[in-house]
Amino acid sequence: MCVLGAEWSNLTRLAQAHNQLTPPSRETPFPLRSQKPCLTHLVPRANHNTGTSKDLQYEPSKRASVLKSFLMEFYTALLAAGLAGLVLLAVVALLLHHRGAYLMWHIYLQGYMKSLFSGRSKEQRILDFVLKHAVPGDPTSVLNAIDKYCSQQEWAMNVGDEKGLILDRALQEASPSLVLELGTYCGYSALRMARLLKQGAQILTVEFNRDNAGIARQILEFAGVKDKVQILEGPSEEVIQQLQKKHEVDTVDFIFIDHWKDRYLPDTKLMEELGLLRKGTVIVADNVIFPGAPDFLQYVRGSPKYDCTFYPSRLEYLDVEDGVEKAVYKG
Repeated sequence: MCVLGAEWSNLTRLAQAHNQLTPPSRETPFPLRSQKPCLTHLVPRANHNTGTSKDLQYEPSKRASVLKSFLMEFYTALLAAGLAGLVLLAVVALLLHHRGAYLMWHIYLQGYMKSLFSGRSKEQRILDFVLKHAVPGDPTSVLNAIDKYCSQQEWAMNVGDEKGLILDRALQEASPSLVLELGTYCGYSALRMARLLKQGAQILTVEFNRDNAGIARQILEFAGVKDKVQILEGPSEEVIQQLQKKHEVDTVDFIFIDHWKDRYLPDTKLMEELGLLRKGTVIVADNVIFPGAPDFLQYVRGSPKYDCTFYPSRLEYLDVEDGVEKAVYKG
């Protein structure tokens, strides 16, 4: 230990003597402990010709430009946030003002969350409930099961029990041999009509969504009416144009419209053009108030070709104003 101490003392004296003779250079990256760290190598060197800095030196004008750019970006972001807030408030106010729109938004959000966590669609959950609680081969039991599920557990866009009575009465008065339905969904209204058909009558029902068509087939088969109902898959405008050639349809006696609301009028006009309507053909249209089909109502009510009757009611399973329009084609 004594030897090591002596050696260290000698090295220290030599270093001190060297420092006295040769001052440390400004470029020395690792100064001795006795020296203060030199940071001049981190500072940009001056241009000896002009006396100004070349690297990373901001003039006052440049600093002002950077500050101005920052403030512009800040105010733009603040303005965007304010506009987004105003839009959100407007949407909330609209939903609160229109109670039906608020309820539908809440219902669809609730259904989406259930589907997300259960891994099964709402339509599949309706089918599960029917298979568990309804009586096979009993259409009324199946309808009651669907109404119970949709009124107590989860809303669905069937015509429902209240407006279903209007549909029942219109169908029985018309006593049709061939019924065309636009919008099968889960088969509720097709089943409702099938149970009231006279012997030999048929229903052609059109559904765009393949999954919904599959659910409807299972429900109709479970209820025991699959021989009375034929499901035609595809967009309504395409299927309508195929009815006469592909399905050998001459004219239709009764039409129930309950699909996309913006297709009510175009599909009605298309059926007129193709000659699918005869004198006395009855058209029953659901949801003409909510969500609404104003262009369809304006057309049939203002046309001399139709005799119209409006039946006020409520949206299926909810206390929201709605109604059904019956339009009889006069040719």
